[in-house]
Amino acid sequence: MRSRYTAFVVGDAAYLQRSWHPTTRPAHLDLDADLRWLRLDILAKRGGGPFDTEGTVEFEAIHRDAAGRGVLREHSRFVREDGRWFYLDGDVR
Repeated sequence: MRSRYTAFVVGDAAYLQRSWHPTTRPAHLDLDADLRWLRLDILAKRGGGPFDTEGTVEFEAIHRDAAGRGVLREHSRFVREDGRWFYLDGDVR
């Protein structure tokens, strides 16, 4: 989760694509260059431990753009395959 947030901060679309599960990965990802990510707060997590194959993370990501400050709150699902974690999908709240 934190590595994907960092990829958004630095604009690394290639990493975001690689860490997205192939069954839900978009064909193309356009990142907004005018959006500045400021902070990530993890609100809750379930699973995702060393022996788990699934996990969820609820988070808030604070950002700023020309319109001002904003908050993205999401409940994300991750799956582990062949020892790697992949973002599966998320429910924006």
